Amino acid sequence: MGKKYIGYAGTYTRENSEGIYSFTLDVETGKLSDVKVAAKVGSPTYLAISDDQRYLYSVAQEKKLGGVAAYSVDKETGDLTPINKQVQEGAPPCHLDVLPNGVVTGNYHEGTIELLKTTEDGAIANAASVVQHEGNGPHERQEKPHVHYTASTPDGKYVVVADLGIDELVTYQVANGELVKVNTLKVKAGSGPRHITFHPNGKFAYLLTELSSEVVVLAYDSEHGSFTEKQYIRAIPEDFTETNDASAIHISADGKFVYSGNRGHNSIAVFSVNGDSGELTFIEHVPTGGEWPRDFVLDPSEAFIIASNQHSGNLVLFARNQETGKLKKLDAEVAVPEVVCVKFLAKE
Repeated sequence: MGKKYIGYAGTYTRENSEGIYSFTLDVETGKLSDVKVAAKVGSPTYLAISDDQRYLYSVAQEKKLGGVAAYSVDKETGDLTPINKQVQEGAPPCHLDVLPNGVVTGNYHEGTIELLKTTEDGAIANAASVVQHEGNGPHERQEKPHVHYTASTPDGKYVVVADLGIDELVTYQVANGELVKVNTLKVKAGSGPRHITFHPNGKFAYLLTELSSEVVVLAYDSEHGSFTEKQYIRAIPEDFTETNDASAIHISADGKFVYSGNRGHNSIAVFSVNGDSGELTFIEHVPTGGEWPRDFVLDPSEAFIIASNQHSGNLVLFARNQETGKLKKLDAEVAVPEVVCVKFLAKE
């Protein structure tokens, strides 16, 4: 078998999607193939894979119930075997991440963060801790808290939460199984924080704002779990006046390039990183080859980026120049209905 990576696509199942899809990327031929349903589950919009690659967790919805589903992963075939799920009355979460002994989720509709414990065999137990955010913002979509991102910081010390509804980046510690607030950064009013990614040096972070379509460059203080604003830079052209909802943000493993997604402008913005200050310089916008790119992913080799276009239901492959950071669309795309996010298994 040549250099092939197995990927997973999370979706909405509002129309004709059946759940989580798997696919294969062949890095030698630059082709996507073998799209199939890996797990039938309601609207698995966001996925997370454990560090040891043994388990995959997804958002799950069953009629008026929402929660998380757990699967064991066959690293050779990519097959997913259901372990269990925990769902409860109310909207499903929109984001989740795997912690050492649990899963943390963020709920856009409820404005809550939940910490769920996991067992040694990957099963999800009941929620151990639930935090409810309070407040609002000036934008019409900020009538209440809207938690949009919940993930462990790279140092493993904190959980960082982006709340679109209250313009806050909140840091929590897990103490005795409870989420305890450590620090809060209030960003520009009406900007709507959505996703964050950390520089591999652990000193900088990049916060994408959905409503103002900006990247906020932050200095990260690991000792106190706090952030300081360094720079705001636009993720869409100055002359683009139509609606744009910024979507996802990722950084290359060498820390030299930051990429952010634009729904509306239907592009990925490419930025270079100043290694000393962490600040960004805009390089280019690349059309994503579809409508409403809700997310994208760098493959394990980082020679490619795959954009996931929700409204056009396609995954589009781009070659990534690792010296310049620039992207080139390849003649390689596959259909995945209502696609939201993409994750890869990292081959040893």
